[in-house]
Amino acid sequence: MNAPLSQFDLSGKVAVVTGGTGALGSVIARGLAEAGASVAIMGRNADRAEEVSRTIGAAAMAVPADVLAEEQLQAARDRILERHGRIDILVNAAGGNQPGATLAPGGSFFELDPEAMRQVVDLNYMGTVLPIRVFGPELARGNAGGIINISSMAAIRSITRVVGYSAAKAAIDNLTRWLAMEFGRQYEGSLRVNAIAPGFFVGEQNRRLLLEEDGSLTERGRTIIAHTPMGRFGEAEELIGTLIWLASDASRFVTGVVVPVDGGFSVTSGV
Repeated sequence: MNAPLSQFDLSGKVAVVTGGTGALGSVIARGLAEAGASVAIMGRNADRAEEVSRTIGAAAMAVPADVLAEEQLQAARDRILERHGRIDILVNAAGGNQPGATLAPGGSFFELDPEAMRQVVDLNYMGTVLPIRVFGPELARGNAGGIINISSMAAIRSITRVVGYSAAKAAIDNLTRWLAMEFGRQYEGSLRVNAIAPGFFVGEQNRRLLLEEDGSLTERGRTIIAHTPMGRFGEAEELIGTLIWLASDASRFVTGVVVPVDGGFSVTSGV
């Protein structure tokens, strides 16, 4: 049996992070590199992917690609294999929301833009399915760290106004469990699938919803904090411990779980 702490070591592993140019994705990529992995930074913006790669250093490479373009994903996979010869970990951090798939204050579901809903579902759900299709066969070749999807509190709890994003992330939870069952049987436990469900972290997409220009809480921000036992928003770095656990041998008998990293939001009734 390995020494307990050595089980968390990712040295020699190769990880792909979709959405690796984003606020959470870039921190995830750095955390994997600091645990010893070589990391491929994937995002649509080539300049931003190069920038994130440079800040991490020699352990990182930029592989610009759109998660909804399968041919771009295949080209990215081939570049990674040419450099490293293997892929062990896939973190699906690509995703996001847009105003047309979110109810405005006082708005009605019947006023939502169907095309905006479709785009949000495509980005979050198909933007996870397609990378798994492309990278999964490589992951299945060995005893890989496996697949880690990024879910959301919006998948677990009903959150007002956030319609399209919630539905897409709920689908991610179901996909995580289904693939864990399927791959566990098909690959005899060598390919695991898990997910992390972040609570509320301030990023560029939600900053104006949560914080006023002076940094004080909006009404929505105050409501969230009131329902978060730890009394604050999360910091991106606080995802890394759970991420490394799921990506490493420390969780080698864990598959099909969605782990909340939410300060207790998911267990609070508000009463």
